[in-house]
Amino acid sequence: MCRQVRNGFTGGSDLPVETLNAPGILVGIDFSDHWSFNKFGYPAVMVTDTAFYRNPHYHLPSDTPDTLDYRRMAQVVDGLAAAVRKLTGSDPG
Repeated sequence: MCRQVRNGFTGGSDLPVETLNAPGILVGIDFSDHWSFNKFGYPAVMVTDTAFYRNPHYHLPSDTPDTLDYRRMAQVVDGLAAAVRKLTGSDPG
Protein backbone atom coordinates (compact mmCIF):
# COMPACT_ATOMS: atom_id res chain seq x y z
CA MET A 1 0.00 0.00 0.00
CA CYS A 2 2.91 2.35 0.69
CA ARG A 3 3.96 2.29 -2.96
CA GLN A 4 0.38 2.94 -4.12
CA VAL A 5 0.03 5.93 -1.81
CA ARG A 6 3.38 7.34 -2.98
CA ASN A 7 2.51 6.87 -6.64
CA GLY A 8 -0.91 8.43 -6.18
CA PHE A 9 0.50 11.33 -4.17
CA THR A 10 3.14 12.14 -6.78
CA GLY A 11 0.43 12.18 -9.42
CA GLY A 12 -1.32 15.01 -7.58
CA SER A 13 1.51 17.07 -6.10
CA ASP A 14 5.00 18.26 -6.93
CA LEU A 15 6.15 17.85 -3.32
CA PRO A 16 8.94 15.34 -2.76
CA VAL A 17 7.89 12.05 -1.17
CA GLU A 18 9.90 9.60 0.91
CA THR A 19 8.43 6.28 2.00
CA LEU A 20 9.34 3.86 4.74
CA ASN A 21 7.88 0.54 5.82
CA ALA A 22 9.27 0.36 9.34
CA PRO A 23 9.00 -2.08 12.24
CA GLY A 24 7.06 -1.06 15.33
CA ILE A 25 10.24 -0.87 17.40
CA LEU A 26 11.36 2.26 15.52
CA VAL A 27 10.97 5.23 17.87
CA GLY A 28 8.21 7.55 16.68
CA ILE A 29 6.59 5.14 14.24
CA ASP A 30 3.59 4.87 16.58
CA PHE A 31 3.28 8.60 17.29
CA SER A 32 0.17 8.84 15.13
CA ASP A 33 -3.41 7.56 14.97
CA HIS A 34 -2.62 5.06 12.21
CA TRP A 35 -1.20 2.70 14.83
CA SER A 36 -4.56 1.97 16.44
CA PHE A 37 -6.19 1.27 13.06
CA ASN A 38 -3.44 -1.17 12.09
CA LYS A 39 -3.67 -2.83 15.51
CA PHE A 40 -7.29 -3.79 14.79
CA GLY A 41 -6.67 -4.93 11.22
CA TYR A 42 -7.62 -1.79 9.29
CA PRO A 43 -5.08 -0.79 6.66
CA ALA A 44 -3.64 2.63 7.48
CA VAL A 45 -0.65 4.78 6.65
CA MET A 46 1.00 7.66 8.46
CA VAL A 47 1.60 10.80 6.44
CA THR A 48 3.98 13.17 8.16
CA ASP A 49 6.38 16.00 7.56
CA THR A 50 8.26 14.60 10.57
CA ALA A 51 6.43 17.03 12.85
CA PHE A 52 8.59 18.11 15.76
CA TYR A 53 11.78 17.03 13.98
CA ARG A 54 11.11 19.65 11.30
CA ASN A 55 8.93 22.33 12.91
CA PRO A 56 10.38 23.96 16.05
CA HIS A 57 6.90 25.27 16.95
CA TYR A 58 5.11 21.88 16.91
CA HIS A 59 2.72 21.60 19.89
CA LEU A 60 4.16 24.70 21.56
CA PRO A 61 2.50 28.05 22.30
CA SER A 62 4.41 29.43 19.30
CA ASP A 63 2.59 26.96 17.00
CA THR A 64 0.40 29.69 15.52
CA PRO A 65 -1.20 30.18 12.09
CA ASP A 66 1.51 32.60 10.98
CA THR A 67 4.16 29.85 11.29
CA LEU A 68 2.41 27.53 8.81
CA ASP A 69 3.08 27.15 5.08
CA TYR A 70 -0.41 27.14 3.59
CA ARG A 71 0.78 26.73 -0.01
CA ARG A 72 2.56 23.49 0.84
CA MET A 73 -0.35 22.37 3.00
CA ALA A 74 -2.59 22.73 -0.06
CA GLN A 75 -0.11 20.68 -2.09
CA VAL A 76 -0.28 17.94 0.56
CA VAL A 77 -4.09 17.92 0.32
CA ASP A 78 -3.90 17.68 -3.48
CA GLY A 79 -1.41 14.82 -3.23
CA LEU A 80 -3.46 12.94 -0.65
CA ALA A 81 -6.64 13.37 -2.69
CA ALA A 82 -4.83 11.86 -5.68
CA ALA A 83 -3.56 9.00 -3.49
CA VAL A 84 -7.08 8.24 -2.24
CA ARG A 85 -8.38 8.23 -5.81
CA LYS A 86 -5.59 5.80 -6.76
CA LEU A 87 -6.34 3.50 -3.79
CA THR A 88 -10.07 3.45 -4.46
CA GLY A 89 -9.72 2.91 -8.19
CA SER A 90 -11.44 6.18 -9.03
CA ASP A 91 -8.29 7.67 -10.59
CA PRO A 92 -9.04 8.35 -14.26
CA GLY A 93 -5.33 8.15 -15.17
